[in-house]
Amino acid sequence: MVHLQRRYDIDWLRVITIGLLLIYHIAIVFQPWGIFIGFIQSADSWESLWIPMSMLNIWRIPLLFFVSGMGVCFAIKKRNWKELLTERSKRILLPFIFGVLLIVPLHFLIWQNYYNQDLSYSLNPSHLWFLANIFIYVLALSPVFFYLKKHVNGRFMNGFRKLIMKPLGLLLILIPFVIEVLLVKPENFEMYAMTWHGFFLGGLAFLFGFCFVLSGSAFWQNILKWRGLYLIIALSLYAIRLFVFELKSPDYLMAIESNVWIFAVMGYAYRYLNQPSELLRYLSEGAYPIYILHMFFLYLASSLILPLQLPAELKFILIVFFTFAGCFALYDLLISRVNFLRPIFGLKGRRQSKVIIKNEDGVFVKV
Repeated sequence: MVHLQRRYDIDWLRVITIGLLLIYHIAIVFQPWGIFIGFIQSADSWESLWIPMSMLNIWRIPLLFFVSGMGVCFAIKKRNWKELLTERSKRILLPFIFGVLLIVPLHFLIWQNYYNQDLSYSLNPSHLWFLANIFIYVLALSPVFFYLKKHVNGRFMNGFRKLIMKPLGLLLILIPFVIEVLLVKPENFEMYAMTWHGFFLGGLAFLFGFCFVLSGSAFWQNILKWRGLYLIIALSLYAIRLFVFELKSPDYLMAIESNVWIFAVMGYAYRYLNQPSELLRYLSEGAYPIYILHMFFLYLASSLILPLQLPAELKFILIVFFTFAGCFALYDLLISRVNFLRPIFGLKGRRQSKVIIKNEDGVFVKV
């Protein structure tokens, strides 16, 4: 088995991507089509905000799938398949069920109230569709993962390493992603939630994320060396998408652009973010509960701030602040501190600190 050390850059990527996800969802509030995908929509649009957001929208979710697959590779280092499924059921399935039953209905109630509709309890995965996909991938791909773990130096993994060690060999990984969009023909490339396109694309990213970590240093040395080239290619493809196709490139070009962005981002993260910090430790644990909670606070903020007579730009800033502040406050003051709440938000139970004292008999004991 390839020796796997803690990779702080991967933790940072998860944290940063979830942060961008929150801002991306807030930006949807200020687009003229937000209401059609279930968001509370501002009467005053800020359509130019979509230009930078459109740069993110084709790689932010695929990156999370890559990172999730990488996380499974680290997880099986000391787990058998039963332990992996048990752990992932606790960390993914339980929060998904809890969120669908109790968290998602809250922001739907806010939406219904804002638009003067009859209040009703409804079940919908909403933003938690991502967790459902991840759990399905773990179930479906576990036999493949444990086979590859057992044959880490076998023919397939050795061939995979040789491929991605070549200067441009990693670009061949793009072929399955291009085939996916050509076969599925998604209505919109960036529509991942509860679509077959999102399911298959996520599965590919999840599988390759696992293989990238299992391959050892081959992948990381490639993206470290060629990160500048990948960034230039990604920026060029985005410029073509923006100026030539008005943000609607053919799907095969967006599949290529998506992955090249991801390789570039991973390369720079590996170079500059692979180091521990107390801030990362805090944010890495908090990112999961905040992801689960953020739509409730986003809808609440939208319902309170959008009616105010303020410029759209200021409303956006206020909603960003309200959403982040609400999520962090609830996480930090309640969820992270109450042991029975931690598992339903995907966190491990708090370790009880043991203090060594001397009892009346002069014996040192833990209390």
